[in-house]
Amino acid sequence: MGLGVRWTVHGDGRNPAPGAVVRPDERLSWPRTAGLGAQHVVAMFGASFVAPVLMGLDPNLAIMMSGVATVIFLLATRGRVPSYLGCSLSFVGVAAVIRAQGGTSATVTGAVLVVGVALFLVGLAVQRFGARIIHAVMPPVVTGAVVMLIGFNLAPVTASTYWPQDQWAALLTMLVTALAVVCLRGFWSRIAIFLGLVFGYALSFVLDRVFGQIHSVNGAGKVVDHWRLDFSAVGPADWVGLPSFHGPAFQWSAILVALPVVIALVAENAGHVKAVGEMTGDPLDDELGTAISADGVASVLSTALGGPPNTTYSENIGVMAATRVYSTAAYWAAAGFALLFGLCPKFGAVVAAIPGGVLGGITVILYGMIGLLGAQIWVHNKVDLRNPLNLVPTAAGIIIGVGGVSLKISDNFELSGIALGTIVVLAGYHGLRALAPAHLKVQPPLLDEGTSSYDQGADGDAAHGEGPTGEDGEKREKREKGENGPGSR
Repeated sequence: MGLGVRWTVHGDGRNPAPGAVVRPDERLSWPRTAGLGAQHVVAMFGASFVAPVLMGLDPNLAIMMSGVATVIFLLATRGRVPSYLGCSLSFVGVAAVIRAQGGTSATVTGAVLVVGVALFLVGLAVQRFGARIIHAVMPPVVTGAVVMLIGFNLAPVTASTYWPQDQWAALLTMLVTALAVVCLRGFWSRIAIFLGLVFGYALSFVLDRVFGQIHSVNGAGKVVDHWRLDFSAVGPADWVGLPSFHGPAFQWSAILVALPVVIALVAENAGHVKAVGEMTGDPLDDELGTAISADGVASVLSTALGGPPNTTYSENIGVMAATRVYSTAAYWAAAGFALLFGLCPKFGAVVAAIPGGVLGGITVILYGMIGLLGAQIWVHNKVDLRNPLNLVPTAAGIIIGVGGVSLKISDNFELSGIALGTIVVLAGYHGLRALAPAHLKVQPPLLDEGTSSYDQGADGDAAHGEGPTGEDGEKREKREKGENGPGSR
């Protein structure tokens, strides 16, 4: 079995024919492939360096480990799943909560390392039992609620930490980012967050030169006179050098806060693998478990060295859709560029100098978008919130997660926020479902038509658009109502 590192040249190696696509096992000429790799780096750059900054981790190490993670992913999937792995924004809220509880960077990375292990084990389970296990444990009503509370739990971070540092820079950055997201087209719309950051960075530089220092809250939470854009750490930084490493530290309270993110990562990976399979025309159902496991291994390696976790990036999937070039050679080139960026400490110092007010304007949009992805999951899967079986556990869990409700177990241990909200949603849904009357349990298949083929091979007729058990909706409804008798499927 090959490792997916051999490519045939597509056509003349210059430009694909009209309507043609460059498949994962093909490539253009190496200069063009390198150019495409650079474009993939730019596409992932915005989110992949914003995330570690928001988590309080080294952006240089994050960029470097994203390249390593991408190589691991490409080797694990044998070049069949073209995708880039960058720093996951799903953990930003987790890091904020852990730090608010007195945790250090080591505590953050230790908690996330455990999540990487859990993700790896989920991937092994999917390889063994098929995607049905994901949708049985985490149906869309649960997944959507968890993603929503993860995103909205971040609102206090923006309101109390970033926005007050420079409210006017935050407001203008928010407006420009919103315009970029809505009004730009194609590739530029994919890097709208990055463009907003560049604008805010330049704006802060101008405001410092025109108005001087600002009297406001600084990054340490103290009201003082300070420069919006502080370059003091940029000059001493070396042009070439290794990023800063640190080992993980493990605390149960931090681990429990981080574990719910597994749900979001599994849903994210499944969606990305499905999207890539549809674009390339190559069914990738059999690679879903491998992709999830590879994501877990890459995150474990990154966090073991002090970096952030990684996940597949929709920004890069968008680049493939726009260019119709799905060559994994371009991703190898992107990984190489990321490694080079990671070895430039001066670059990391420039990134770390992003003003807090600018981050405030960006995170108002970014955190809200993360939360509303949960609503998108509900809409896409037609979750009926009129059904109290769906409404009650999600309503309770979201309010607990967003409001920071806590449950004190002992003097040294308590559940709160994201962790407690997720437990309420997950345990509440399955517990109530076990006790609910039959008419409340009737619902559409847990796998929608677009993902039912993930279970092909596990059940002979699953490929015909039927649910995860291979039965059609009518049979399922009868079974759930008890009309088929004890011998029916």
